[in-house]
Amino acid sequence: MPQEKKLTEQQVIALERDLAKFATMMDSAVRIPFTKQGIGADAALSTIPIAGDIAGFVLTCYAIYKAKQIGVPQHKLTPVIKLAVVDAVVGFVPVAGTIFDIFIRPSRKALDVVHTHIREEYKIQSDIHVIHPYLHEKLEKKQQNSAFWRNPVVSWLWLHIPDLLGAFVLLLIGIAVWWGASYLWGLYQTM
Repeated sequence: MPQEKKLTEQQVIALERDLAKFATMMDSAVRIPFTKQGIGADAALSTIPIAGDIAGFVLTCYAIYKAKQIGVPQHKLTPVIKLAVVDAVVGFVPVAGTIFDIFIRPSRKALDVVHTHIREEYKIQSDIHVIHPYLHEKLEKKQQNSAFWRNPVVSWLWLHIPDLLGAFVLLLIGIAVWWGASYLWGLYQTM
């Protein structure tokens, strides 16, 4: 049996980032407020009887295909395949199947298996390309054309835009709550 050619670190990161983008679209495109839980295309597809569940299963098989491209062995993917089959079967049950799709997230599980594999096999410890795959891909393109984007501080700021915006929104909410409480306290004091 011929030895498989090992991928370069950049190829592995690109493949894992593609899988992360796919998993985000399938399982967590829209976050449920104040939770880590998301809803994606898989749950939306499951609202279409039978055809949607079959489409969701086929799309989950794509995530498994991407994992195979990275070189994840079959024994590591078997639990993900079983999960995808269970997801498809339960998906045929109206309402319960859709709720199950929201919480089971087989594409995200495939991504987790891939991430663990590349940490072991390729010694890639960074996960920013998985956490913010769309921003990471854009940054990589920008870095090819400009030294400005290769600056570590600029790169860090770019990749953490969602986190920084979230912190800013929380700060604004905190200020609004403080201001509102102060205003109400002032009204209470004048009564």
